Formats: sequence, C-alpha cells, structure tokens
Amino acid sequence: MNEGSWRRLLDKLREGNVVPVVGSQLYVAPDGTSLQARVARRLLADNGGDPDAPLPAFRELNEAVSLLKTTIRLQDLYDAVHDALRQTVEADDFVIPEAIEQLARIADFRLILSLPPDDLLARALRQRCVVSEIVHSPYLPTSERKDLPSDWQERPGEVQLLYLFGKARSAPMYAIHDEDVLEYAHNIMTRGGHVPSAFLGELQQRNLLLLGCSFPDWLSRFFLRATNRTRLSEGSRRSWLIEPLAPEESLTCFLGAYSKDTEILADMPPSVFVAELYRRWLAGSSQKPTVQKDSAVPDKIMFFISYSRTTDGPSAERLYSALVKQGVTPGEIWFDRATLEPGQDFGTRILDGVKRCRYFLPVLSKAADEREQAFVFREWRAVNDRAEERREDDLILPVVVDQEFFPTQYTAKPVRAWSQIDFGHAPDGTPDQRLDERLKKLVRLARTGN
Repeated sequence: MNEGSWRRLLDKLREGNVVPVVGSQLYVAPDGTSLQARVARRLLADNGGDPDAPLPAFRELNEAVSLLKTTIRLQDLYDAVHDALRQTVEADDFVIPEAIEQLARIADFRLILSLPPDDLLARALRQRCVVSEIVHSPYLPTSERKDLPSDWQERPGEVQLLYLFGKARSAPMYAIHDEDVLEYAHNIMTRGGHVPSAFLGELQQRNLLLLGCSFPDWLSRFFLRATNRTRLSEGSRRSWLIEPLAPEESLTCFLGAYSKDTEILADMPPSVFVAELYRRWLAGSSQKPTVQKDSAVPDKIMFFISYSRTTDGPSAERLYSALVKQGVTPGEIWFDRATLEPGQDFGTRILDGVKRCRYFLPVLSKAADEREQAFVFREWRAVNDRAEERREDDLILPVVVDQEFFPTQYTAKPVRAWSQIDFGHAPDGTPDQRLDERLKKLVRLARTGN
C-alpha cells in the first residue's frame, strides 16, 4: 500500500467505518505455527489419526476432520475438536498471537467479525473494553439467539463481536469442515435460523478489511456480495483483502474485472499488515497502550474490591476475574491479595485507593459480618464517609457472596449505612445475571466518562 492508501484506510477506520473480518492466518505463533495446525494435529493424535500427516496450510482442521470422519461418528468430532482447542490454548507454552492482541487494541473497531470459532479475540478485547459476543449458528437454542443491539452505537465502551461460523462448544453448533461452512452460508442466504440480520445489515453499510480469511474462491465471492447492498460492479463501498493471492488466480481475476473497489494486498502477510496498521493507528491516535505500573495505588481505579482476607479470599478472586472478563484491565482494579492484615503504611495506601476509586465493591458474607475486628471494616467506614460527604449515589455496590441472598441479615456497623442501597448477588464470587448486567452498565458509564 502506498501512503495515500494507508491514509484512506485510517481515515475510514477512525470514522468507525471499517469492520475487520478476522481469519485464521492471524493466529500464528512467533515460530510460524498456526493455531489451526496445532489443534488439527492434536485432534489427530488424540483420535487415532496420524499427527504427522501432510495438512494444507490454514485448512488443516478441514483436512483432519476429513481424515477422521470415516472412523469416528461425525457428531462426536465437534466435541473432539472443542477438546483439542481447549487443550491447545490452555497449554503452558501457548500465548495469544501478537496480531490478535494488536488488533484488539485498536479502539476504533466497534464491530468485528471472527471466522475461527475460538474466543481468543474476545479475551484480548476484554483487556480494554466490554465485549458483546453474537453467535451465528442455525442450531443454537432459541433462548441463545442474539443480534446486534439497536443502541450499539450508544455503547462506546463495548465491542460487538460476531462469530460468523459459530463458537466452539461441546455440541455441533459451529463449523469444523467445508460442508459446515456451506450450510452456514446457505443459512445466511435463505435467512434461516438465528441469522444476525442487524449485524449483517451494518456490514453492508461499511468498508470491510478481510484479514487472512483463507476462504475458498466461491466463498470469497459470496461473502463480498452478501455483505454488499448492490452488485460488486457498482462499487458502492471499498474493501481490502489481505491475502497471499497470485495475480493469475481466478479470484484475483474476478475481483479485478467486477469489483475494482476491492483492493488486494498479496505482498504482505496478514499478521505483518496488522502490525503496521496498529503502528500507524497508534501514531495518529491519542490513545496509548495501558501499562501496569509498579505502584501501590493504580493510576485510575475503576473498581475497588474490599473484602475480608481471612474469610472471603476465594470469592474475591472470582469477582476480580469476572471484572476482567467484562473488559476491566487489572490496572483499573484495586485488589489487594495480602494474606495478613495490612500495617500502618500499607493501610494508608489502601485508604488512598478508597478515596480515588470510581466504584466500591464490598464483599459481604456471614463470616465477614460476624468478625469483631477487621481492617475491612475500616475500609467500609472510609467509603461511607466519602459517600456522605460527596453524595455519590452509585459509589457503593455491596456484593453478597453467600449462597443465600438476604441483605438484611448483615448487621456489622458499617453495613447498616447501606440499607437504602440495592445489593448485588455473586454466590461464591460469581455474579448472577442481574449483577453481571449491572457491572456491564457501570463499565460502560466509566468508559464514556459519565
């Protein structure tokens, strides 16, 4: 790409008018090994196949499934693929590919389409924002149907992520071979079950950035047409196809003849392209990557988790993990893991955190409530004083971690001041649906500066 092309792409990106379509070629480790290849070889090794069999690049999973489906019931292969994927990404030596991390840091991407069925991109995105995952699968239960919310543009702290070919799970609800892909494409074409029509409608109004998709020729043509409001030859919008295509390939010839507004970049690997895109975006953006400082008090505290270390450590850990999954970065959470009650100096720094946090989450349990003395009560008294002085209605959100939810049973003196507050429930530290939604809302409010 020349400088003019880069400027056009970045201008449209900053306007929120570019949707990345993330393909398997971005999931490559530093040694050049693709995630799909690792999953395919583990699948073969675990199910009686030959893990050393030759597999075509970025089509390894389809090939592995084709080799195994003659000896294994096809329906069982979805569970086997899910297990192989889980084992691969949970291995000690596995790290999320840098291209995925870089793509996730580009805050101007509000709509993202994922082709692989793993959740690595969602994990990377949650390091900076809330992620709303939308799954397209004809076989999803009706209760799980979801589409782009009508107010998505009013949620600046949230990314909408669509899994076009389903999301991996222990059920045949995601694509693992070419016939699956054909069925998913047919489902879109016929507007069958659980088609995310609102999301696809937004794609038709925006420019697409196809990153290492490894589509078969026919699917590339179908996808470009299905996400375009008019004939490709009418040139209603621009697309960038980052794919190692040779000039003589039929797709290249087809796009050159009928879709001149689709620009093919075949001379740069997709992961290298993303690295350059991220560098240029960062250079022209006021946003810089968040760096966790080695400091007693984080610079910006969104949530302060206050808990009795003697009684509620495991529950507080789960609550912390739930916030991270909501897209809150570790640097935005005050969470002291000290096992002993803090000394005077450390206690002073903790109380400084109480004064600076946006939201204060006191973890409530019967065991903590019954303690006669604990530093945690000092934290609770401090936040009560702050709330009374500043009249901050949304500052305190008490979280009950007992299995039973009876807020009135907690009678420790600092807790009595919360009688008019709506408590949340997180049994053993895992937020229930109601609290989960409340936390999402608080994160959005904090991200938008409201």
